[in-house]
Amino acid sequence: MTLTHMPTMYSLPSGQPFGFVSAAEGFVFLSAFMAGRVYGARARRDGMPAMQAAFHERALRLYLCQLGLLLLAFTLIAWLGVHNQQGGVTGLLEFFFIDPQAAVVGAALLLHNPPLLDILPLYIALMLVSPWLLRRGLRQGWRGVLAVSALLWLAEQWGLGLALYEATVALTGMPIPYKDMGAFHWLAWQALWIAGLWLGARQRPLPTFPLWLLVPAALYALAMLLWRHMVGQDPMPGVPAIGLLLDKWSLGPMRVLNFASVFVLLVSAGPWLLRVLPRPLPLELLGRNSLPVFCAHIVIALFTLAFFGSTEVIRPWSIDVALLASAFAGLFAVAMAVEARERGGRHLVPVWRSGPQVR
Repeated sequence: MTLTHMPTMYSLPSGQPFGFVSAAEGFVFLSAFMAGRVYGARARRDGMPAMQAAFHERALRLYLCQLGLLLLAFTLIAWLGVHNQQGGVTGLLEFFFIDPQAAVVGAALLLHNPPLLDILPLYIALMLVSPWLLRRGLRQGWRGVLAVSALLWLAEQWGLGLALYEATVALTGMPIPYKDMGAFHWLAWQALWIAGLWLGARQRPLPTFPLWLLVPAALYALAMLLWRHMVGQDPMPGVPAIGLLLDKWSLGPMRVLNFASVFVLLVSAGPWLLRVLPRPLPLELLGRNSLPVFCAHIVIALFTLAFFGSTEVIRPWSIDVALLASAFAGLFAVAMAVEARERGGRHLVPVWRSGPQVR
């Protein structure tokens, strides 16, 4: 995410490096999987009310983080963008400059979601509906939930979200343009979340895939990987129908297959990778503190846009390398500071030297 969101010459090449699948899919799916595993165990151990309260507490924390990022974007970042004449910022906050009041109110209601600030609202909404989904799945089974989720995803491929938006505008006169409600189409992305929630709530190891499924998954993943790096992030320029099949924002069907094929490969290779690869302890440090690190990477990206411009600005490669190195140093500093605070100020030195801590 940091490589993609930081406005450097490495942003576009690092986007979707494993095929037509991005870090956003991994973010949503892994978040859902961990939510299902952690809160599902909480429901079994402490009851449904405790599980629901834990979900709502987490959603509130996410919402407060979103408000903090929006406050920064609508004040200091907006001022810096205008003062420094940086089109990357003024473009990102375009609707705010057009209608500040509607932008602020809409953003507080999670209706207006500028670029870079549009995945946490999706996360918050999914966390809010997850207690009901988890309760329904644990008590009555997941078939109905999964079937409705698949139908909503399919309906979004045919424009259900846009139709609902147009009906809402006709009834309420809501001034927020459709494109400014966020790039992620929630009716599509809920399917990825619910799949992860279901797998996590099972409280069982991930499935073992047979060879007849593993081989096609490997071939498809390889084909998508080669296609992505031979053609670019636009799978077939000038042919929008193909682009829709691999569309990120509505999770097109070929993109879903790409994600599923990579998932099958990673799950199948997981035990072997665990044996042969060294433990990425610095990355575990970031993962243990994922929310503050995520927010920090957005803050760093916004300030970089405000002072250095977007990816369209031509800079020496050395400056872009320095920007990325500073960004990752900032992320590690945030992670270490959070762990030091939680441990009462101890171990301000790099904590991965002593191994990861289980929480």
